[in-house]
Amino acid sequence: FDQDASALEMAKPELEPFGSRVVMAHINFRDIAAAAEEHEFMGADGVLADTGISSMLIRDPARGFSFIGGGPLDMRMDRTQELRAADVVNTYRERDIADILFRFGEERRSRKIASSIVRVRPLRLTTDLVRAVERVLGGPRHGQIHPATRTFQALRIYVNDELGSLETFLDSAMTVIRSGGRLVVVTFHSLEDRIVKNKFRTS
Repeated sequence: FDQDASALEMAKPELEPFGSRVVMAHINFRDIAAAAEEHEFMGADGVLADTGISSMLIRDPARGFSFIGGGPLDMRMDRTQELRAADVVNTYRERDIADILFRFGEERRSRKIASSIVRVRPLRLTTDLVRAVERVLGGPRHGQIHPATRTFQALRIYVNDELGSLETFLDSAMTVIRSGGRLVVVTFHSLEDRIVKNKFRTS
């Protein structure tokens, strides 16, 4: 499963040798239970979920995920959905933008960054957003993460409802796996890690 259709296209030639043993579906992994019913793999021995963002998406300026380059402020993993990062930074209230940056990016200076974003609207390109952040945090410093990293992470997580999808997936995956089966989740930041550990602890 992948919500990014281009990732599925790239995977096809790699998986062709496995023939009918592989089924590819353009869906969000939160819909695993429905897919299990459709493709008849209820009672699976195991489920593996990789929650990371593809490096291919980051490298493509047209997708708007990276603060390097000047692509459109998009950030949609599934390009069939409507909400884009540009919609958030250009139409949301300042306090709502600040909440998103704090909650999903753990950005301590979220209010000042949100104020900077609103002050220079409209923002069309990723470079516009980078400049709005740098007005508050300054430019990149050697040996430190880029100052816009947390802001970009927060918007990406919000636009794609990544944490909501993960929570739904975990509940659904439990119904798909047989008794004694295994669920493996690869996470990449503390927000995801916390959700998975809490679910495993209480299940």
